[in-house]
Amino acid sequence: MEPNDKIISVLNGLIETCKDAEKGYWEASNAMEYGFYRALLEDYARQRTVFAAELQSVVRHLGGTPDRKGTMAGNLHRGWMNLRLALKSQSDRAIALECERGESIALKHYRNALKTDLPGQIKSILEKQCAVIRSTRQRIHTITQDKATNS
Repeated sequence: MEPNDKIISVLNGLIETCKDAEKGYWEASNAMEYGFYRALLEDYARQRTVFAAELQSVVRHLGGTPDRKGTMAGNLHRGWMNLRLALKSQSDRAIALECERGESIALKHYRNALKTDLPGQIKSILEKQCAVIRSTRQRIHTITQDKATNS
């Protein structure tokens, strides 16, 4: 395996993670009752679109073919799999809990990717995205706590 092939594979895995989160956030935002939270989740969906596009650009620069769709041909993937169940409950807190869980899994994927031997510029991109995901997860955690207190 060529060195770039390993990096491309790692980046494509993160592209899948971002695309899955993007789709999950759009679904979650559509089910949120409170408008502020709906708008916040829409922002997170757009953020993941940007993350995926940035990673796709790096993959192309490395001579690879970037993942374009994620893994959600009909079912939510990994951390977003239980989101559909939460959506059925129509509980903003249940939806936020599943979003938080999805972010925890995304963080795990980013942390694993950062253990790979990566060129400095690529590592920097992943570290910045990882920091934003960590902040997003914390913000969503705050939502779940607020909703638990106000329930």
